Amino acid sequence: MLTNLKIENVAVIEKANISFENGLNILTGETGAGKSIVIDSINAVLGERTSKEIVRTGEATARVTAYFEDIPKSAVEVLSELDVDDEGDGTLLVSRVVSLDGRSSCKINGQPVTATMLRRLSGELITICGQHDSQTLLQSESHLGYIDSIAECGGLLSQYRELYREMRKLKKELNALSVSEADKQSRLDFLSYRINELESANIVPGERERLKAIKVKIQNREKIVGSLYACKSLLSGDENSSGLTDGLHTLSSFLSQLSAYNGDYDSYISSIDSFRYELEDCLSQISDELDSFEDEPVDINEIEERLDVLYRLSKKYGETEEDMLTSLDEARAEYDSIAFSDEKKAKLEMLLSEKEREVFNLGCLISDCRKAAALRFEKQVSSELSFLNMPHAVFSVSFKDTEPQENGLDEVEFLFSANAGQEPRPLAKIASGGELSRVMLAIRCVLSDKDKNDAMIFDEIDSGVSGRAAQKIAAKLRQVSSGRQVICVTHLAQIAAAADNHLLIEKETDGVRTVTKVKKLENGEREREIARIIGGDIITEATLLSARELINFSSGSLNET
Repeated sequence: MLTNLKIENVAVIEKANISFENGLNILTGETGAGKSIVIDSINAVLGERTSKEIVRTGEATARVTAYFEDIPKSAVEVLSELDVDDEGDGTLLVSRVVSLDGRSSCKINGQPVTATMLRRLSGELITICGQHDSQTLLQSESHLGYIDSIAECGGLLSQYRELYREMRKLKKELNALSVSEADKQSRLDFLSYRINELESANIVPGERERLKAIKVKIQNREKIVGSLYACKSLLSGDENSSGLTDGLHTLSSFLSQLSAYNGDYDSYISSIDSFRYELEDCLSQISDELDSFEDEPVDINEIEERLDVLYRLSKKYGETEEDMLTSLDEARAEYDSIAFSDEKKAKLEMLLSEKEREVFNLGCLISDCRKAAALRFEKQVSSELSFLNMPHAVFSVSFKDTEPQENGLDEVEFLFSANAGQEPRPLAKIASGGELSRVMLAIRCVLSDKDKNDAMIFDEIDSGVSGRAAQKIAAKLRQVSSGRQVICVTHLAQIAAAADNHLLIEKETDGVRTVTKVKKLENGEREREIARIIGGDIITEATLLSARELINFSSGSLNET
């Protein structure tokens, strides 16, 4: 339940601290006073799209804060999904700040969140029934959603949608195989050429780097061989001198003799021996490399030709040898897929036929479930319309079979007739504004038991309505507000008189600045506001008496209804 709404610098509202109660909360005020701003502020703090235009002139930011109590379990579960801390006492604080630069920031229990996260949570807190809802009644594509909300076939619908997605996937795969024979053969020829070219190249990973290294050695053979011989001579010696390894061996022998008299030389002997072994390993590697140069020389032209082949292939099939081999694997796989497409196509067709049968059968079950719910829905809405001063109204749900779609095999449209003897026709074509408001209220009353939220907002529900119909709407709002919170903006005295909590929105100006204020009305104040609604700015004893009678009637007979 929304217990408090704080609005700061939103349009003409400088500051407003509004307390809402359980039961029927009514907002009234003159046209242009700012009633719609309060509803817009609620929408904003619930994450709906807004703009910098709501920021009050001369201010940098607008802020709206909403405080909820006794939030439903479903809202607590959403908080957990969003990884937002739950206060644990059933309360919730939501805020939103909108800046002049168009940016906005949202918080839940002081924790920053996105507007999308806020919208996800708000769906568990409040149901808003505004002019937008009336417009959705004019769009037949939205009617199926109303039926599904009472049909209780959500589990079947989830299964259906999963099967439908699988069916679409099979169709897509099948369409990909359905190419002409000419295109098929052309693609096979292309893939065959690619496969032959790559296979005949006998590509080996790392080959180019190895060939480049060999090429460098061949091109610098004389320098390398000369350096190798010089190193070998220095290490192993020649006819005229001994090498480093022999010298280290001799040094180690002398130090061993000294060690017999002075143990301080033991560590040096170990280091010299280790170094000598490393030099001997180096000498062995040098000798092996010299031997490799004395073998049959490699033809550098052959190496360059092979490098040219690999370079050319890399430009077509991938930078590295691994990339080229991957391209070969992909070509082989596609070739097999096309070459054996007839077999694969037959298998897919069999799977698709089976999936289509599953989709159709489950769709029929859902359709039966919807039609049974629609019969109940028709009777309930018609009963509500009769109460709302439309005794001859006929409301029916028309079903049309369709090919499988995301939501089943049905197209649904609401049909309506306000007068006896008149054939029901599509609601969008014949309903007046007042009739549409009552149809929407009737539907909301029927759906109220299914609505999980304890708070509902009705914005301009009385559009195009007056007289006895207004009295009936007031009674119905009182009924809906029993055991839950209802917030309603109205221009009608009959509805205002039914309030449990009556809030007046009024605009004041000093000639320079305009400020909108929200005030809770009590007793005589309520009578004067309802008298104003009845008779305008000139309030007489007669209008005050009428207002008093409306309030007394509402507190009595409406409760009996």
